[in-house]
Amino acid sequence: MPTGAQLGGDGGRPQGLLDDPRWLAAGAAGLVAALLAAWAFHGLPLGALAFWLAPFPLFSAGMGFGPGSAVAAVALAALLLWLTGTTIGTWLFLLGFGLPVVALVAAAGRGVASGPHLGLPLALLGVLPSLGILGAALWLADAPGGLEGTLRDIAESGLRRLDLPAQGGLVAGIVRVQAAAIGFWLALAWLANGWAAGKLLARAGIAGAPAWSLARLPSWYLVLPALALGFWLAAGPEAEAMRLSLLLVLLVPLMLHGLAVLHTRTRGMGERPLLLAAVYVALVVLFLPASLAVAGYGAFDLILRPSSKTQSGGPRPPRS
Repeated sequence: MPTGAQLGGDGGRPQGLLDDPRWLAAGAAGLVAALLAAWAFHGLPLGALAFWLAPFPLFSAGMGFGPGSAVAAVALAALLLWLTGTTIGTWLFLLGFGLPVVALVAAAGRGVASGPHLGLPLALLGVLPSLGILGAALWLADAPGGLEGTLRDIAESGLRRLDLPAQGGLVAGIVRVQAAAIGFWLALAWLANGWAAGKLLARAGIAGAPAWSLARLPSWYLVLPALALGFWLAAGPEAEAMRLSLLLVLLVPLMLHGLAVLHTRTRGMGERPLLLAAVYVALVVLFLPASLAVAGYGAFDLILRPSSKTQSGGPRPPRS
């Protein structure tokens, strides 16, 4: 199967920028990503859908033609957004999609026959939102109320737009999980767009598709949610929203790890479709308890079966 680098020029050596598929892919991806993001930032119809699809071309360039293509695509998209006058939108794009895509692509590497390594990218689905929450808390430290005060203002404004009373208890409940919810949806957007880009590239014969059912977290990842849990339990009432959000977003990769383990260990079972359907229905209907249960299953798997292959996200033999 040819890789992106093998598609350009004679003998795999491109003769110029216009002959190099890496730069062509980066240019096309940057243009499309900027168009999708600008469509959303200018409030055009279906803008929300366009916003969540903005990482797709970036992942396509990076996974098919290497991290350099992803970096070039992100730089071009950011430049185009800045030229359209959406400075805040440019920063939102860079922090929410651009830089995370580059980090995820670089961490995964570019597989051909076996697909990319997914252990570290799976861990980054929790680490990157956590860094975002910590960065936002530091940035807003001098603002009235800090991060929680800003989240409270956003929650009250959103409720007023929906013509709902901004009651204290309702607002407090939203503030406690608002940062975690943003991190969760960003992680899902990265995962979904990366999966879709991998499928498209595999069909085109450019790169191997990520085998997400074989993705396993590195064993060291367990330290992070354990520290977040201790931080949440030991600290006082100050900055509770930030501490709870850190814990919740760090549990997301464990939940995905648990789902991947369920998919691989139930292969060959006659009850597999019914079991997986029940798990996903529970995640939709009873999201918090079901997700905590699946995350606990993922943690249990990591504790019992640490291995060197887990570090690279490689497959592990099923349990006998």
